[in-house]
Amino acid sequence: MLAFFERLTQPFPPEEPGQPPRGIYAFCRHYTRGMERSLLWMTLLTSILAILEVLLFGFMGQLVDWLGERDPQTLFEQEGLKLLGMALLVLLIIPLLVFLHSAIVHQALLGNYPMAVRWLAHRYLLGQSLSFYQDDFAGRLATKVMQTALSVREAVMKLLNVMVYVLVYFLTMLVLLAQADYRLMLPMLAWLVGYVGLQLYYIPKLKRVATEQADARSTMTGRVVDSYTNIATVKLFAHTRQEADYAQQGMGGFMETVYRQMRLATGINVGVQISNYLLAFVISATSIWLWSIEAVTIGAIAIAVSLALRLNGMSQWIMWEVSTLFEHIGTVADGMSTLAQPREVQDRPGAPPLKVCAGKIEFDQIRFHYGKGEGVIEQLDLKIRPGEKVGLVGRSGAGKSTLVNLLLRFYDLEGGKIRIDDQDISAVQQETLREQIGMVTQDTALLHRSVRENILYGRPDATEAELVDAATKAEAHEFIQQLADPKGNVGYDAQVGERGVKLSGGQRQRIAIARALLKDAPILVLDEATSALDSEVEAAIQHSLQQLMQGKTVIAIAHRLSTIAAMDRLIVLDQGRIVEQGTHRELVQNNGIYAQLWSHQTGGFLGTDPQQD
Repeated sequence: MLAFFERLTQPFPPEEPGQPPRGIYAFCRHYTRGMERSLLWMTLLTSILAILEVLLFGFMGQLVDWLGERDPQTLFEQEGLKLLGMALLVLLIIPLLVFLHSAIVHQALLGNYPMAVRWLAHRYLLGQSLSFYQDDFAGRLATKVMQTALSVREAVMKLLNVMVYVLVYFLTMLVLLAQADYRLMLPMLAWLVGYVGLQLYYIPKLKRVATEQADARSTMTGRVVDSYTNIATVKLFAHTRQEADYAQQGMGGFMETVYRQMRLATGINVGVQISNYLLAFVISATSIWLWSIEAVTIGAIAIAVSLALRLNGMSQWIMWEVSTLFEHIGTVADGMSTLAQPREVQDRPGAPPLKVCAGKIEFDQIRFHYGKGEGVIEQLDLKIRPGEKVGLVGRSGAGKSTLVNLLLRFYDLEGGKIRIDDQDISAVQQETLREQIGMVTQDTALLHRSVRENILYGRPDATEAELVDAATKAEAHEFIQQLADPKGNVGYDAQVGERGVKLSGGQRQRIAIARALLKDAPILVLDEATSALDSEVEAAIQHSLQQLMQGKTVIAIAHRLSTIAAMDRLIVLDQGRIVEQGTHRELVQNNGIYAQLWSHQTGGFLGTDPQQD
């Protein structure tokens, strides 16, 4: 039966996520789509249960009057049907309503609602540009997704569930007391004014602190995750104490917001408790006075005092629920600043897929400055013929990696166009563009999954034989068979650790090459693809790389010029411009920049300068 309620909402909405809107209401409304019907039923049942609970207090007061006015025989004769009706209400109707309310809350909403928010937010962030991730901690972003999902759920459900319950409960209570004597209602109204005043004073302060606390918590988590992610570097430089201090600064910032929050909590708690005891005293004194002048019955006094005591207990619950509500609103506001950022690189509406039939690449008068207004790449023209093997040469900072990033459309150009087979890459779908480009980078970071999953990332539908063949060509099959992890997985099923930390640099590189071999894209980019390999292994896979490059358009970047000297054409970049191009022999004979770089190499590597590539 409970499975029916679990199916009322979807934890993984199928629609493509769009940019969340700004504004707390609009943001929460955006992530509430698909949950409206369950939330409406929850609110309706909450209202009915609140009314019925107050009516039970009224019935108990009436029962006190009946017991004082009637003997047992006349009580059952005159009020038997009412007693039977209340029995059915207490034993059947209310339990059924409680079950329905609980099933909707726990089965349909508490689990599915935040998961739907996480799913949509995660998919939206996956489409964010590369620069978005370069500007933040990965751990901080993950924390924002998790925190915000829970806070959206809590903010919406507390507003609709708790606040509606309180409002309906209090209004029903006032009506019940007014029916006995309007003067019993006045202390309740006075208490309400004081209670609301306390909330209005403290809640905005708690909201501000909660927003700061959410950001401080994300920063604290990000710092801790950053240390764990780069633990090898931490140990290499013996900076355990420094990392502890770095984390302590984040924890200290978080604790400062906790202390401020707890001071406010103490203030509101003391204020509410004092107002509660004043209400209990005033309502009791008023009841006794009204009874003394025969204005109310003993049953009415029982109702008034019971409701005052009930309100005393509820006020604590209400106070924390309201405080928590605004804390969650603060967390949502903090998460919104990250999750609702627009995507810098977006597909045009109705953009077609890229179709590569030859692999011709054209850079037409391109300009790109990382938003700085000048430098990096300026008015660059380059045409690469289908199947041509081109090497990019230049010192660090010349623009080689930037050129590759622009080809992959990790950034949008500031001027000019890049075309593949006469198709402007800014006018096609990004995913299809990158599907047509295989790449092996110098700093290969593997996914924290098995070797098999990492290689199959190149082509998930590849067969086992194709997988092993790619690994063999990359000179990786032999060492993969020797791998094992602490969970007992071996060979291709062994886990590689976060970013592939359980493997050597050369092993990671060979798995990356196997992945590129398996992808078999028509355009291939090699960015220092063999830099992490020793000379013996590099020589062993050169034949495989030659096979990989057959029939493909290749762009290769290397500081070690000997690895790209055999390319069809070498392009020499300097300060974002092409200053020389030709074969290795032609460039050496020209006695220009390339010839100088070639002669200055020691051990086959270029000199570098402090600029970034």
